[in-house]
Amino acid sequence: MKVIYNDGHVAEVEEKEEQLHILRHTAAHIMAQAIKRLYPEADFAYGPATDKGFYYDVDLGDSTVGEEDLVKIENEMRKIVKENLPLKPFILPREEAIALMEERKESYKVEHIGDLDEDAAISFYQQGEYIDMCVGPHLTYTKALKAFKLTKTSGAYWKNDKNNKMLTRIYGIAFASQAELDDYLKLLEEAERRDHRKIGKEMNLFMMSDEGPGFPFFLPSGMALKNALIEYWRHIHYRDNYVEVSTPLIMNRRLWETSGHWDHYKDNMYSTTIDEETYCIKPMNCPGGVMVYKSQLHSYRDLPLRVGELGLVHRHELKGALHGLFRVRCFTQDDAHIFMTKDQITDEIMNVVHLINEVYEKFGFKYFIELSTRPEDSMGSDEDWNAATEGLKGALEKLGLPYTINEGDGAFYGPKIDFHLEDSLGRTWQCGTIQLDFQMPINFQLEYTDENGEKQRPIMIHRVCFGSIERFIGIITEHFAGKFPAWLAPVQVKVLPVSEKTLEYATDIYEQLRAAGIRCQLDDRNEKIGYKIREAQAVDRVPYMLILGAKEAESGTISVRNRDTLETTEMSAADFIKNLCDEIKNRK
Repeated sequence: MKVIYNDGHVAEVEEKEEQLHILRHTAAHIMAQAIKRLYPEADFAYGPATDKGFYYDVDLGDSTVGEEDLVKIENEMRKIVKENLPLKPFILPREEAIALMEERKESYKVEHIGDLDEDAAISFYQQGEYIDMCVGPHLTYTKALKAFKLTKTSGAYWKNDKNNKMLTRIYGIAFASQAELDDYLKLLEEAERRDHRKIGKEMNLFMMSDEGPGFPFFLPSGMALKNALIEYWRHIHYRDNYVEVSTPLIMNRRLWETSGHWDHYKDNMYSTTIDEETYCIKPMNCPGGVMVYKSQLHSYRDLPLRVGELGLVHRHELKGALHGLFRVRCFTQDDAHIFMTKDQITDEIMNVVHLINEVYEKFGFKYFIELSTRPEDSMGSDEDWNAATEGLKGALEKLGLPYTINEGDGAFYGPKIDFHLEDSLGRTWQCGTIQLDFQMPINFQLEYTDENGEKQRPIMIHRVCFGSIERFIGIITEHFAGKFPAWLAPVQVKVLPVSEKTLEYATDIYEQLRAAGIRCQLDDRNEKIGYKIREAQAVDRVPYMLILGAKEAESGTISVRNRDTLETTEMSAADFIKNLCDEIKNRK
């Protein structure tokens, strides 16, 4: 692929990811040119390429953009592509760049130039009548953009600041060929079919309300699913010698000042006034876990101390960013905090990695690992940060696990290992994390007594497996398309009497299932059996349906329809209950 850089030289780019990024970046410019033709008063902000495609934030004044308008913009983009306009770079001194943008009534670009270094020369690209401020590189001609589609719109604050004006963000995707675009569009269709909000509504898992935007309500079926996850979490943590605690939802601001959250995170925290003092609703569980540790004296014999907490946390998210269970304002974090000596760091990190790996294998997820290093907004000494980072690297290397470095994306108190899992559609989600923390034990003056009777400072690990239980439910709902394995399914069995004549027999089977602890429902509605089966299978996505007619009632057997194989097998109720209980117990 030939591309042109902002100094005017043209070169071939061979690496596919780089080609795709440049292609999408150019698509953003072509989209902006099309928008300007259709909306002459448009004032443009940022328009980058992304991992998923591209977007442009634009101030359209009083105009709005709907689905039909996206088609118009797309058609105008095709005209620009067909015109085969060359992309021509040029560079201007700062003052001339400002003058050009003012002349073209690009107020956001003028402000952006004001944020740049005073000595910087500003580069631009021009295609036809359109000029955009950009460092490039870009395609050499618009005709090189072969396959693209505009996908949606949303709101976005200028500079991501809620105090600034809300702009219109227009999204698109672009690929090197129409075949690749078609494949991606099929993936989008499948993702839409699996949308956890849609499935959640069909299966009555959860709901949202205008009375609590971003605060999910779990319905009985969703609560059954959530409890199954929590039971699994408790099982593996008890096995691995964790203890479980619960800490207060609301604690004094002083605690959050000591932990560092008030200085580094207060914009995302909710607070209230109690007894004329400021209290905060916890956005994290860790300060509470620290207080639990501090409540007792500890010796080296107590360490490592593994303390788990399923804590409900609250974080302020912008309303426009809320999205089903994926982005909410309150969620349950499956936290654990491990207090240990320096000598125990590598072994404890390896134990956590093994635990997280076990969890993801249980759900059929593959994953990759990132190690995130010290951010600019951090606390603590270089020595501690270096020691913590090397501790994480050492554990990963000892395990022989490949990882990539994510520079500057650690927590403000320590570096971290992030687990990005891949679902059945190939999408990635960051869920599990391991954070190594030297700072909070210092801030709270945590201690333990070593074998010589000397006071020492413990090291702390923060870690989660699911991350957010609510978000994880959203992920696995889409991963399984609502067809949860039996141990997770909100309803594991539906009992379907063929007619009123077999209702008594069906009720007896239903009671046997309930007595065995199986989550089941009896569908005693006056509906045709075909309708009941279709609803149980396609809407409720129940793993097993028991079809009970006169033949089954007479023989004392049951006909079991399997949701996944669509096969129907005749057997005794006792055998079915035994097999299903084994499947549930072993979480197959």
